[in-house]
Amino acid sequence: MQNNYEAVFIMTPVLSDQQMKEAVDKFKTVLSNGGAEIVHEENWGLKKLAYPVNHKSTGFYQLLQFKSAPELIKKFETELKRDERIIRWLTVSLDKHALEYASKRIQRLSGQKAAEEAKAEEPKQEQVSVEQENNKEE
Repeated sequence: MQNNYEAVFIMTPVLSDQQMKEAVDKFKTVLSNGGAEIVHEENWGLKKLAYPVNHKSTGFYQLLQFKSAPELIKKFETELKRDERIIRWLTVSLDKHALEYASKRIQRLSGQKAAEEAKAEEPKQEQVSVEQENNKEE
């Protein structure tokens, strides 16, 4: 039986983008190899910590939402514990209410992303129209 889980982990702020992606891919691979299905992934970026951890006041936050057998969680958390790039992590099991909230949040984020992409396209179209009008005048 697979349950729904959400894991948030904080990586050390001294990582490059490439190192950060490698770390996330490593944990996604651990989950995938264990038979988990990754439902959603978010990179929250560099954020200030509430209190210093290992003399660090900031960290890169990453969220993974996945479906997995309960036995895989222990292996996943062991891998998080062994990796020196990880400062803190939290894995929670999602009940039906949390799962409903998470799906609404994902839909809202998808809608925002689509709106941002549409806005990015608008100036390009307007610029082309202005350039066409300028060419007609000449």
